[in-house]
Amino acid sequence: MTDETFPITIYHNPRCGTSRNTLAILRAAGHEPQVVDYLKTGWTRAGLEALLQAMGATPRDVLRERGTPAAELGLLSADVGPAAILEAMVAHPVLVNRPIVVTPRGAKLCRPSETVLDLLDRRPTHYTRDDGEVVPL
Repeated sequence: MTDETFPITIYHNPRCGTSRNTLAILRAAGHEPQVVDYLKTGWTRAGLEALLQAMGATPRDVLRERGTPAAELGLLSADVGPAAILEAMVAHPVLVNRPIVVTPRGAKLCRPSETVLDLLDRRPTHYTRDDGEVVPL
């Protein structure tokens, strides 16, 4: 199982198939991650800044455009700076793309789901998607 001093964390949206599949891969690899439903818990500015720093990412790198108020908030314009995007993400957690996974090997946005394999020290041989399909790895 995961090192108790550094548990794996997934910032998860249970309504997202990619997020559910990423969680399934983690579990198939023998991990029981800390699951953070960020739509319910929200973000703090400091927490989101720390996560972005760990990922080596900018707010724009993880800005979710589809199915969010990003366009209505004027965030899609190239002249909108990172501070404004970050402030909007704290106010509207849905603006952060998902799933984001943090392990001892790093942190990243895991789209597609199999991207999470780069963060694991052991790989599952397969996983079962949320639709029941068994996927060999």
